[in-house]
Amino acid sequence: MKKKTLMIHGGIPRDPHTGAVSVPVSRASTFKQNGVGNFLYEYARTKNPTREALEELVKDLEGGVAGFAFASGMAAISSVMHLFKAGDHLIFTDDVYGGTFRLMAKVLNRFSLDVSFVDTSDPNQIEAALKENTKAIYIETPTNPLLKITDIRAVSEIAKRRGLLLIVDNTFSTPYWQNPLQLGADIVLHSATKYLGGHSDVVAGVVAVNSEKLKEELHFIQNSVGAVLSPDDSWMLIRGIKTLAIRMEAVEENAKRIAEFLEGHGAVRKVYYPGLPSHKGHEIHKKQAKGFGGMISFDVGSGEKAEEVVKKVRYFTLAESLGAVESLISIPAKMTHASIPYERRQELGITDGLIRLSVGIEDAEDLLEDLAQALD
Repeated sequence: MKKKTLMIHGGIPRDPHTGAVSVPVSRASTFKQNGVGNFLYEYARTKNPTREALEELVKDLEGGVAGFAFASGMAAISSVMHLFKAGDHLIFTDDVYGGTFRLMAKVLNRFSLDVSFVDTSDPNQIEAALKENTKAIYIETPTNPLLKITDIRAVSEIAKRRGLLLIVDNTFSTPYWQNPLQLGADIVLHSATKYLGGHSDVVAGVVAVNSEKLKEELHFIQNSVGAVLSPDDSWMLIRGIKTLAIRMEAVEENAKRIAEFLEGHGAVRKVYYPGLPSHKGHEIHKKQAKGFGGMISFDVGSGEKAEEVVKKVRYFTLAESLGAVESLISIPAKMTHASIPYERRQELGITDGLIRLSVGIEDAEDLLEDLAQALD
């Protein structure tokens, strides 16, 4: 089944009882049992028909053994981290989403998880960071917000050689463009609030795993921790995924034109977009993904200039989040990545003058004119 078809017909695409082409929302919190231990559904935290339909769809989209749906992207990441125990060491991409950094550096460190943040686009740095107690490598590719590219196959080889889990945050590329499990990853996760939902109206996180062992372990954690996605939000996410393919194609078409415009503009010091041949990692991304996505970052030189730009745009909405039909603009240093210490942001290149765009599906000419008047 081709991907565009899979978005519509994957998982459980219709109600098996009525034939309804839209899976019903089941709000029941508990279910009648035919006898002690004889049931299809027991309790909604453990299993729910609507969430099950979504989880089957996620499994199919990523080509995994099982899928899981959580109440947010951070709930998904937190639940995956419950696979580890005190004293375990994990290697993380350095240019990681600010919320992920905050979770690992300021919350889960209380439970004695040892974390190293390294530039995973350089396999040598991963090798140098390995310890006897290393249990997993966690990467974003492309990263948030500098769009760094990590070679998933190369990191998978390192992980397999050492018996480590490879976890990939696939939020920016989506299952339409990139499938990390097919490239050797063990776990793939998304903030489904973003492209999967696609309409700025649902908060969710999803995970797919590549083995029966991980399926059993993560289901136990999901049921025990309880950060599950509601039936209504599960239905909303299924609906959003049905248009994911055409949205990603439209977004990328706009993003390419905007990235090229920004690269040639005198007020812009640097542009970060995997689709530009000048972008470091461009060739690697081409090998492991079928598209470049709709996220662009660019540096205008100072925080003052960045704030002027975000004040002047008309069609780019100043807001947190990304991946929706409407174009969004943000200043990572003061918004999405403000939880990362200033010195650390400077080391990474997340400057005060860095602006991040989430390109939407508006008319490209309107978006280009908007950025031109704001930059000029």
